[in-house]
Amino acid sequence: MSENKDLPVTEQAASVEGVKFVYDFTEGNKDLKDLLGGKGANLAEMTNLGLPVPPGFTITTEACKVYLDSGEEPAALRDEVSAHLVALEDRMGKKLGQPDNPLLVSVRSGAKFSMPGMMDTVLNIGLSDKSVQGLAAQAGDDRFAWDSYRRLIQMFGKTVLGVDGELFEDALESAKAAKKVTVDTELEAADLKKLVTRFKKIVKTEAGRDFPQDPREQMDLAIKAVFDSWNGDRAKLYRRQERIPGDLGTAVNVCSMVFGNLGPDSGTGVAFTRDPASGHQGVYGDYLQNAQGEDVVAGIRNTVPLAELEQIDKKSYDQLLGIMETLENHYKDLCDIEFTIERGQLWMLQTRVGKRTAGAAFRIATQLVDQGLIDETEALQRVNGAQLAQLMFPRFDEDAKVEKVGRGIAASPGAAVGKAVFDSYTAVKWSRSGEKVILVRRETNPDDLDGMIAAEGILTSRGGKTSHAAVVARGMGKTCVCGAEELEVDTKRRRMTVPGGHVVEEGDVISIDGSSGKVYLGEVPVVPSPVVEYFEGRMHAGADDADELVEAVHRIMAFADRKRRLRVRANADNAEDALRARRFGAQGIGLCRTEHMFLGDRRELVERLILADTETEREESLKQLLPLQKKDFVELFEAMDGLPVTIRLLDPPLHEFLPDITELSVRVALAESRQEPHENELRLLQAVHRLHEQNPMLGLRGVRLGLVIPGLFTMQVRAIAEAAAERKNAKGDPRAEIMIPLVGTVQELEIVREEADQVVAEVEAATGVSLKLSIGTMIELPRAALTAAQIAEAAEFFSFGTNDLTQTVWGFSRDDVEASFFTAYLEKGIFGVSPFETIDKDGVGSLVKAAAKAGRETRPDLKLGVCGEHGGDPESVHFFHEAGLDYVSCSPFRIPVARLEAGRAATQSEGSDHR
Repeated sequence: MSENKDLPVTEQAASVEGVKFVYDFTEGNKDLKDLLGGKGANLAEMTNLGLPVPPGFTITTEACKVYLDSGEEPAALRDEVSAHLVALEDRMGKKLGQPDNPLLVSVRSGAKFSMPGMMDTVLNIGLSDKSVQGLAAQAGDDRFAWDSYRRLIQMFGKTVLGVDGELFEDALESAKAAKKVTVDTELEAADLKKLVTRFKKIVKTEAGRDFPQDPREQMDLAIKAVFDSWNGDRAKLYRRQERIPGDLGTAVNVCSMVFGNLGPDSGTGVAFTRDPASGHQGVYGDYLQNAQGEDVVAGIRNTVPLAELEQIDKKSYDQLLGIMETLENHYKDLCDIEFTIERGQLWMLQTRVGKRTAGAAFRIATQLVDQGLIDETEALQRVNGAQLAQLMFPRFDEDAKVEKVGRGIAASPGAAVGKAVFDSYTAVKWSRSGEKVILVRRETNPDDLDGMIAAEGILTSRGGKTSHAAVVARGMGKTCVCGAEELEVDTKRRRMTVPGGHVVEEGDVISIDGSSGKVYLGEVPVVPSPVVEYFEGRMHAGADDADELVEAVHRIMAFADRKRRLRVRANADNAEDALRARRFGAQGIGLCRTEHMFLGDRRELVERLILADTETEREESLKQLLPLQKKDFVELFEAMDGLPVTIRLLDPPLHEFLPDITELSVRVALAESRQEPHENELRLLQAVHRLHEQNPMLGLRGVRLGLVIPGLFTMQVRAIAEAAAERKNAKGDPRAEIMIPLVGTVQELEIVREEADQVVAEVEAATGVSLKLSIGTMIELPRAALTAAQIAEAAEFFSFGTNDLTQTVWGFSRDDVEASFFTAYLEKGIFGVSPFETIDKDGVGSLVKAAAKAGRETRPDLKLGVCGEHGGDPESVHFFHEAGLDYVSCSPFRIPVARLEAGRAATQSEGSDHR
């Protein structure tokens, strides 16, 4: 609606002529998620399939966008809603809220992407002081009618009128205490009638108005509340966490009510066509008799496993299993289903492609391939690098001596250890102080999202696999154990009592296993993941004892490797890391940082080089460093034999190799006060002062060092060339690439290249070995990117150093800004994600694309890669594929992720080409 933003507010709302804002469930389909949201599109799809869906209609995301842009609903919306409401009333033979035979409706949010619990829902709209009597007569059940009415006032008061939900909860708890019962189903009609009166007083006191008795006013206010909830704090936080665009808006679904709280032959539940935690096929889900849907997902009453429905209501159970099979075959994926049984009649309230754990994602993808429902290309799109990274996390050591204190439902896998905290505020506060925490609650609700994000894991004493905690944790890849009933959680006293009477106070360390549901006291040791063991060659897919998950990962990775165009290299500085990277599938080294070779026991030689007053002293230092450097490179070439090894010449400022200025000043001062010899320390201090820079990352470093310190780069080039010659004489296949850092102009590169070519020629002459060493540069300065066409004349390859390029494009010092203001920028939505984590496509990315294009126009065979940490970031890998780069390079443990995402990027671009 952006084209209307310059209009006055009232004109914006009225300016959308001829646009249809409301669709009946019979009019849409599953492909209209942009317009109808996920819930509305899938309700329409189930209606089209002939499944039992209560009649209703959907208000589109376009209506929401107009409302959010202008502050007013589209002028035509009310009339469209009225027309669809009349049609619904005719179909149901009832009128909204009429006293004798009331039609009741739910008003539910439904965005394109699932945002469980983050936006608003109101049930039982249409009930009032008059119509509650008609509902009781209609149902023949006074208790049911008053229970439904108190639920409406409670949800409407909190959601629409902004009343603190704790006030309603406290009133409900008081009513149960007065009756000496523990669950709300034991309250009788008279008790609920008193509770309604109390709830209405709470609304009057807190909202400053009476609870509305006009059913149409209830519905209109609820629709606006759903629109407003799109920009609620918890919804915005969830979108940032899940990287969901903020301009999509939400649809609103108005659906005729069906009731699961009509007695023991009624109920509500959630079902999965496969286990969302493991991926295994079977009957998975939760069911709750005599309840409405919010009771299940809120986790306020413990459910029974879905399989028990067979004994409770076999007819509905069999019908549900048939529908589940229909939906999975239709959607060709795991389906998450919400249903209600009203006096033996099954109704489908929602379906969607279900959120799943990382392990389940890989298992399900391969299972569906084996069943012929999807092909390997589609299977590759059903998993992602973030999920693979989760599978590589360590797990608890099953052989360790541990103290198990409870067991709940394994809702989201992982091994999480941390200090127990009992509210979200504390979880966030302690986490920001560097503490690892486990958020412990009786049950979570959407207001706990901050704490859930901050925590290592979530533990609840109530709820099941479909509770709020479980669904949100799975979506975030966060370890979660739910429904640990034997644990008594007291959030007010900030403590948890475990079987045997032991009390876990806030701050005590606990461990939770999201794969088994077990809860332990103290810190449980962890062991490597079987997926890591597979990548390292210690577990073989296809073997009799191979883990089922490992087999699924192996199959997906094999297909990704066959499909991907991007090669994946490693950032590795020594032979040990190089060998590990090779086991993980690296196709070479994209970045060897030689400065790491100058630390430790070699630091003294570097100090001598820096302190050298004469050319003779400098040459002597370089002469001593040469064989050490050569040995490093021989080991690297041996580890990566037959694969390219890109070696970056010395990059950081020289003062990084010298002692800290404060520490050295203290040493000199102490020596002087004690009249002890300190000539060397004094020379070091003078050198530190001489080399001190206000902005060292923008000072004397990279190619600038090679140009002002004679012999430094030529020593490194000689070491590389001699190591390559030695390896070649040993029948090896060294493939060295020399990379010049921080080049900003072609003249810098030309000077260094001329010297390097001369050194290589000298080594060839001395050894009789023909060396084919390519020389290129890092593109890490904006000027280098902008003059790439010129630089390519002297470079055989470009490697984009996106860490420094991001710093110089943004004017950020990474070491400072991430701790100082990035949190505020993320919270305010200036960043969706840190530009150091995922490449800034519009700024940094545009320079990468421009430099790649210009470089190849000069030198068509120019090799292009990236060696910043973005090389292992899933979203960035897709960008580099689109930009036409040849390879990405990343740390060894991110190599499998980059391989997978490179394969996904290739298949996605194939799909785009076909379309």
